[in-house]
Amino acid sequence: MPSSRPKHLNLMEIRLPLPAFVSILHRVSGAVLFLMLPLLLCLLGSSLESMQSFSKFKTWVGNPLVKIVLLGLLWAYLHHFCAGIRHLALDMHKGLELETARTTSYVVLIVSIVLTVAIGVKLW
Repeated sequence: MPSSRPKHLNLMEIRLPLPAFVSILHRVSGAVLFLMLPLLLCLLGSSLESMQSFSKFKTWVGNPLVKIVLLGLLWAYLHHFCAGIRHLALDMHKGLELETARTTSYVVLIVSIVLTVAIGVKLW
């Protein structure tokens, strides 16, 4: 009996549901935060050493490219935090229904972006 299933799966044609997309972003943001931790610790250390190192820190962080990278890290942190709360609720069997899962996924994305913009405007 011939199978109607495709032999080659085209990953570009698959549309993930929003909860899966938020879950993947949660993992990616956690990995990015982990990999950028040495940079963040180096920045913290250079800002606390002396007045001269703090002035170097201010000029380095004043670079627009560095600001964009730090803004991306801020979003990664806020998204990871919000999605982590959502995952904790899912682990307690809250919000497992399809409509609730979609709604909480939208909430995680919107809250993380709004908080990133609000904090980014304040820090820029």
